[in-house]
Amino acid sequence: MAFLVDITARAERDLAVLYADINAQHSGSALAWYRGLKKTILSLENHPNRGSLTRKRGNLRHLLYGHKPHLYRVIYRVLRKQKRVEILHIRHGARRKLKPSDLAAN
Repeated sequence: MAFLVDITARAERDLAVLYADINAQHSGSALAWYRGLKKTILSLENHPNRGSLTRKRGNLRHLLYGHKPHLYRVIYRVLRKQKRVEILHIRHGARRKLKPSDLAAN
């Protein structure tokens, strides 16, 4: 049975900022990048456990999109009882390690 993919306001902001950055540098490929990432995120509807568990927070998963040096991490959790996948944060793979404060609702 399919899960509902819920992209939090924080993750939507992350996505908008990343898109703006890519568009400023590579306007020709920004829309294709955006559509590809959204398609990858929405694929969690049918494959919620597709991403690996994070090392420090076993209740969170991360899904990688792209190739080095343009690798992005989608941080999410699976709420099995609610049949929901909650997208918490989207970040460039080269950024510092994730801290709990990075996931705080802003």
